[in-house]
Amino acid sequence: MPPRRRSASGYRGVRQCSNGGFYAEIRSGDLRLSLGTYDTAHEAARAFDAAAWRLGRPRLQMNFPDVRTLQQALDLAPPPRLNSAQDRAEHTALQRRLLVAQEDERVMAEWRRRHPEDVAYEQEYWERRREEDTRRRREERLDRRRRKALACAQADLVNAGGSSFFTEEDERWFDIWLSTSDDTDDDGGADEWSD
Repeated sequence: MPPRRRSASGYRGVRQCSNGGFYAEIRSGDLRLSLGTYDTAHEAARAFDAAAWRLGRPRLQMNFPDVRTLQQALDLAPPPRLNSAQDRAEHTALQRRLLVAQEDERVMAEWRRRHPEDVAYEQEYWERRREEDTRRRREERLDRRRRKALACAQADLVNAGGSSFFTEEDERWFDIWLSTSDDTDDDGGADEWSD
């Protein structure tokens, strides 16, 4: 039988998990021996080799053929993960939060089913809020344009040799650098200082 192809992790018997960790296991026929989850693929491969040595596998089926003895493999393997009381408490708290979130979603779905008029009112409310926010942003942008145009006109007047009704310390001079860009989103995602 040809040797097994190495996984995408680059090591035999090691797979990458969706959470970013690495899962190691040894397969032999119908037997699957789980070796746990590790932070790096290298750690998982070392754990695989230690288990392979214990099961009497040939060195060609190991990830690190330079390891010559079982003791060397055990010395290089990561220590077994211990589940402390703190680990169990964190897991319990996360499970509790998940249950609360699922129950909350179930109750909200039931509430929406029973009170469609409140759902419609809420949707209307948020639509009104979006329209008011869009109107307010447009008015603010128009005000910035007017202030900038006034400051630019005063600067042009002074540059042409005339006099401005702005004093030298007038803060309205800073309006020359206001952003009046039309490419800002109406959803409020634009930075006020960008051009």
